[in-house]
Amino acid sequence: MSLPDTTTPPVPPTPQAAEHHTPASVPAATACRLEFGDAEHVVRVEPWGPDSVRVRAARHRIREDLPGTLGASPAATDARVHTDTSGTRILTVGRLQVELSPQGRLRFVRTRDGAELLREDVGHFAWPGPRQFTPAGDYGYRIDQRFAAYDGERFFGLGQHSHGRLDHKHMVIDLVQRNGEVTIPFTLSSRGYGLLWNQPAVGRVELAANQTRWVADAAEQIDYWITTHPAPAGIMRNYADATGHAPVLPEWALGLWQSRLRYRTQDELLEVARAYQRRGLPLSVLAVDYFHWPHLGDWRFDETDWPDPAGMVAELESMGVRPLLSVWPSVSVLSENYARMRDERLLVGTEQGQPFQHVFPDGQFAGEPLPVAFYDPTDERARDFLWSRIKRNYFDLGFRLWWLDACEPEVFPEQFGNLRYAAGPGRAVANLYPREHVRGFYEHTRAAGEEVPVSLVRSAWAGSQAYGAALWSGDIPATFGALASQVRAGLSAGLSGIPWWTTDIGGFHGGDPDDPDYRELIIRWFQFAVFCPLLRMHGHREPRDSFAAGHSGGPNELWSYGEEAYEILTGQLRLRQDLRPYLHQQMAAASADGAPVIRPLFFDFPDDPTAWTVEDQFLCGPDLLIAPVTRLGERSRQVYLPAGADWVDTAGHHLHPGGRTVPADAPLDHIPVFVRNGSPVAAAFAH
Repeated sequence: MSLPDTTTPPVPPTPQAAEHHTPASVPAATACRLEFGDAEHVVRVEPWGPDSVRVRAARHRIREDLPGTLGASPAATDARVHTDTSGTRILTVGRLQVELSPQGRLRFVRTRDGAELLREDVGHFAWPGPRQFTPAGDYGYRIDQRFAAYDGERFFGLGQHSHGRLDHKHMVIDLVQRNGEVTIPFTLSSRGYGLLWNQPAVGRVELAANQTRWVADAAEQIDYWITTHPAPAGIMRNYADATGHAPVLPEWALGLWQSRLRYRTQDELLEVARAYQRRGLPLSVLAVDYFHWPHLGDWRFDETDWPDPAGMVAELESMGVRPLLSVWPSVSVLSENYARMRDERLLVGTEQGQPFQHVFPDGQFAGEPLPVAFYDPTDERARDFLWSRIKRNYFDLGFRLWWLDACEPEVFPEQFGNLRYAAGPGRAVANLYPREHVRGFYEHTRAAGEEVPVSLVRSAWAGSQAYGAALWSGDIPATFGALASQVRAGLSAGLSGIPWWTTDIGGFHGGDPDDPDYRELIIRWFQFAVFCPLLRMHGHREPRDSFAAGHSGGPNELWSYGEEAYEILTGQLRLRQDLRPYLHQQMAAASADGAPVIRPLFFDFPDDPTAWTVEDQFLCGPDLLIAPVTRLGERSRQVYLPAGADWVDTAGHHLHPGGRTVPADAPLDHIPVFVRNGSPVAAAFAH
């Protein structure tokens, strides 16, 4: 069974990406590639960008039309092939050399000194070898790709996860999209390479002590990309060149985004905006959340609670506020669009013929879950149909900012073996869903005249960054433990190529605005979020109502947490305003070079061994070092200052040499922040 070429992304419309891509009709130079074949399979290794190669292996022949994120062959790259005295063929692409043994095994080394970066490993001396193709029944093969494990190796990236670790070594990571668990199969290794598993199939990666193994539950061929560079920044730049550069986040998006579980009516939402204006608090974005529609999949306003959306947009615009509009991919059986989408095959289907994949409360029947299907964004026709509704019912009323909630999509129980997409069987392509979803909104919104479309998304895949995806970390607990995990989650997302990242300040599930302990959590979370790419208030606060169309959840505005918290939060908001020019510079760097805005210490200080071990601090751009407070009652903490720079404490203005750990005060009104000595961003902390 073949997969149609419906999901290969176009060249992302950024100048940086265009410099490193050529049209699909221009193949990579065939003379400078390695090939191997035996009775079991064929292997191809070819240059794929600076210091990078793409490896594909298949049982019979290499397919060019399978879905992934690498797209067309890149522009010609300097490369050469030679054979050594043992019969090993060697492909050199800049800093990377690939050795193909006469037995068909691959080894990746640094050109400069021959140091091994990675090598394939076998399962057993007889069988299986490094690559295994096990028939998967109805489609393709279960694919295993084995590599050697190395003592001391650290793995970073791999999307966004809630397990609370930055280094994924000794972990098994499911390659599947879930609420709060974002699969982006790219990892940056401390050994000096980056590897993209170019497979949208459901599977897993096992980063064990004895082997590293990548597994796809159903696929036609192995497909991965590997690059090297002496610095992590170089690896991320090569990755952005290969998968797409993010646009530059518009400056307006760096302000405060406000929401709570949901504002029930147009009047309630406008009153929040007016209250911010009366208090003199800058507000950039205000969310119109779910259940503003009659039924899931109508993609229009319920006129009872939202009688004049265009007038609402105009009033918000007069206050400098942009509305964020929630769009779900779900289509209820009651939706006015359901029958047409079903009959025109615009919905995700099933192998067994069952038309629905989920149940969910809907509109006036919100107390009773009803059958729900999902539109299929891997079908261009479905993306066009959805946009026709979005444009008529939202865009033409003035909405430009999209909240693509539940875009995994959320299916209980998971049933990938029964799902059928236009792009292929669910097990083979399911991880594509969030990228193709945001792609549709980006391309259509841009074609309609918006220069840089922005979509807040709950999930992503490799390449989502090129389509204006602003990732948030999903429905997380409202605890200090969750806050600590979010620090790692945000850093991991950045090292997965997603520079626009945010989180629900205070967590999503719960939180009593009258509880002193929870007020402290809100403060500490907001202080962390001030330095994140997006600053966003959201959550389902107490008292929490039943899940129905009329529910709203407790208050979650800056003034909802008492006078002491209000004074601290507004002070932190002023700091954010002062930091906006610096943050905008970092967004430009993220677009140009693929550099994450928030990143681990080792990103800028790779020669400092200790910097590779620090997980509870981070850099915001190259000049700000942030040490979040993630424990209730903590009023001081130890901070490691990386070697290679001197650092100034923004609270006491003391100068500290790098390469040492120092104590830092952390009173309730601020967390420890250090500035690289001599950086002009220090002026933001002058008051």
